[in-house]
Amino acid sequence: MICIWRSSLSSFSPRRLLKLIVDGNRRPSQSLVPLTEAYTCEPTMSGKKRKATSAAKVAKSAKQQKLVPTKEEKQQKAGGWLQDLVTQQRSENKEMKFNKKRCRFISDTEKIKQGSEGVLYWMLRDQRVQDNWALIYAQGLAVKENLPLHICYCLDVPKSELSTLRHYNFMLKGLEEIAKECKTLDVQFHLLHGSAEEVVPGFVSDRSLGAVVTDFSPLREPLQWLEDMKKTLPEDIPLIQVDSHNIVPCWVASPKLEYAARTIRGKITKLLPEFLTEFPLVEKHPHTATRTAKPVDWDKLLASLQVDRTVGEPEWAKPGTKAGLAMLESFIDVRLKVFDNLRNDPNANALSQLSPWIRFGHLSAQRVALQVNHSGKGTGHSINSFIEELVVRRELTDNFCFYNKKYDSVEGAYEWAQKTLKVHAKDKRPYLYTREQLEKAKTHDKLWNAAQYQMVSEGKMHGFLRMYWAKKILEWTTSPEEALSTALYLNDRYELDGQDPNGFVGCMWSICGIHDQGWAERDVFGKIRYMNYKGCTRKFDVAQFEQKYCPKNL
Repeated sequence: MICIWRSSLSSFSPRRLLKLIVDGNRRPSQSLVPLTEAYTCEPTMSGKKRKATSAAKVAKSAKQQKLVPTKEEKQQKAGGWLQDLVTQQRSENKEMKFNKKRCRFISDTEKIKQGSEGVLYWMLRDQRVQDNWALIYAQGLAVKENLPLHICYCLDVPKSELSTLRHYNFMLKGLEEIAKECKTLDVQFHLLHGSAEEVVPGFVSDRSLGAVVTDFSPLREPLQWLEDMKKTLPEDIPLIQVDSHNIVPCWVASPKLEYAARTIRGKITKLLPEFLTEFPLVEKHPHTATRTAKPVDWDKLLASLQVDRTVGEPEWAKPGTKAGLAMLESFIDVRLKVFDNLRNDPNANALSQLSPWIRFGHLSAQRVALQVNHSGKGTGHSINSFIEELVVRRELTDNFCFYNKKYDSVEGAYEWAQKTLKVHAKDKRPYLYTREQLEKAKTHDKLWNAAQYQMVSEGKMHGFLRMYWAKKILEWTTSPEEALSTALYLNDRYELDGQDPNGFVGCMWSICGIHDQGWAERDVFGKIRYMNYKGCTRKFDVAQFEQKYCPKNL
């Protein structure tokens, strides 16, 4: 496996990947598509409040269930071959040109302000240095103008039940890694305190910066920040957005809301030869800033944050790009070969486990696609299945949130789904649970309780169980609106990859039929796809999962 990875990327053909995506996922056994592994990386913490319930005891008493690597996996992880290979690949592509279709001008002006003293990358969603098209563009602009390069991240913690230690610990430790790397590259990394529209314009003026480059998120809060920034920045400062998150930029892949994976797949695959390329290296910057960034005491900062500390950091997921690459390496070495056959078995260690790093931008999905696609022989259909989820399904979620402003509301569902849910809204529910009961995993269903407990304690839930989990919330609450609100609250509060397009679309798929079709009509669900406990027993050993994750005291 390793010697195959050492081969040159010069022989890489995106057309091979096109074939994998188009042809590799049409077997009947895959008609039920999981809510991806939640390949997400939205780093912004939503300030939208959802009423909290006292699950502190559950979270605090939860024993961390570690992912126990096999002996083979431990040996492979120790190698670190992927980090060396990726470094080599970047160095070989120093002269690669930036595709200008990846960026769009938000401001009316497009020319950098003359006489300025630097270029700023306002970091949002893609929190990494290398494999970051927004930073690559910003450095290219700064080099062209013979200017220093600055990066800023705006830390603004909303008073919300969704602001947890779990999320902010992962984010801040990733930013600390970025700050250290920037220091070696002579790039100034600034941690600003406050909302972007309040602090960035003043920072730009104070430092006499001539252009602001930022990355892309389809969610309403970051889009609003972008509009506010356009209004508050000086008119002669260009504001440029680069989609560093999707392989094919969201606005290039499609100019409209897509109905399903089948309607966007061809559009994305057609563009992959143009956009699925290697990354050039972000090099040591040749122009030094006269005013350097203020040092940050990261431990003191984390200790001072006003966040909910009852939702603690999971042991299995270490933050930062280095840890993300290590997890990718272990996936390629050990789990990829069984991904296709075992990905719907929550008892199997078959998934990539990459969603937290992609969600926070510590790892580029494009980098993951490149390396997995070159993983060599012996993986069967696994590459096909994985690339379909990583590329088509994940980028479909950005499309949905970008073009549907009601992406987290029943009103954002298709007309047929809204109609059928309304017709069955008053149907008698077999069980009714409050949000507090659901949050504490106090239902009659041991499998559901186990899945909820895994999410609370580990910050993750298996993709197959996410579907079952969300659909049961629809079945056990008083209305579709309450079901969606509850599912989003629990997902965004406890999932390490929460508050992301994948999470929104996953809940909307399960409860509102987004990107799905109508099925046989039944009580409560109407024509929304149904799942039940018995169906799960046919998929995997339910008793084994319940025994592992369902606490006896529940």
